[in-house]
Amino acid sequence: MAEKVEGFNFEQRHGKERVRVARVWKTKDGKHYVVEWRVSISLLSDCVNSYLHDDNSDIVATDTMKNTVYAKAKECSEMLSVENFAIELAKHFVSFYKQVTTAIVNIVEKPWERITVDGQPHMHGFKLGSERHTVEAIVKKTGSLQLTSGVEGLSVLKTTKSGFEGFIRDKYTALPETCERMLATEVTGRWRYSYESLSSVPQKPLYFTEKYEDVKRVLVETFFGPPNVGVYSPSVQSTLYQMARATLNRFPDIDSIQLKMPNIHFLPVNISNAGGQIVKFNHDVYLPTDEPHGSIQATLSRFWSKM
Repeated sequence: MAEKVEGFNFEQRHGKERVRVARVWKTKDGKHYVVEWRVSISLLSDCVNSYLHDDNSDIVATDTMKNTVYAKAKECSEMLSVENFAIELAKHFVSFYKQVTTAIVNIVEKPWERITVDGQPHMHGFKLGSERHTVEAIVKKTGSLQLTSGVEGLSVLKTTKSGFEGFIRDKYTALPETCERMLATEVTGRWRYSYESLSSVPQKPLYFTEKYEDVKRVLVETFFGPPNVGVYSPSVQSTLYQMARATLNRFPDIDSIQLKMPNIHFLPVNISNAGGQIVKFNHDVYLPTDEPHGSIQATLSRFWSKM
């Protein structure tokens, strides 16, 4: 919220970006679990004097914020979700410092996945996966909460059951209509939970980790359709909406979801020279591209959602 300062509206915040922390938990039977998080913190606080009067007495040092990440990770003796860690971190800042009115914590989780050797899950071996789990927790001194989870880099592709027809055609249009093409995208999703206070958050430590996996599963299954026959996509827009709708229908504690799905093109290859056609396209040889690409995004929310 803007403050009146010397005849101007003034808004400020400060924080620490890209604090990297890894946490290992070890069970009694020798099995290890690991997470790696990239943490960013932003504090809204009453420290205007630092800007106006060279008085730093109300500032929480950003180095202190960095150290707090490691201290709080150490305190987590039991496994917990990245959402719960973000909430605990934000809650600390608004409760420990009288100057801080709101704490915003963003975390990206690196996808370390347990490996399997000789058909058995390894006790302490992991490989790096692809898509990343994201979280934003906004906690106010009043105890109010805004919790948003998400996924980045969820790359999916299907080699058929996609088309694009009936779009506007004018003198600049060269794209042919088709009812048979490849469809590829890299999904970025953000979904906001309905929990509006710290006291309303589910107490199960890995509740949000399980929910993240469940949401991903719904998004992927809706994109591809049944394994034997698939599902036809008349446009990225249509598929995006079906994915968003399936998520809200499946999870009543998700109020809204935003999806970004670039249309990553695989172009048909036809090559000819003076001697004739070298490659004739028959839905078999493509040129993969990543730019330029179509950009499609939308947000679907329940009527009462604030997203």
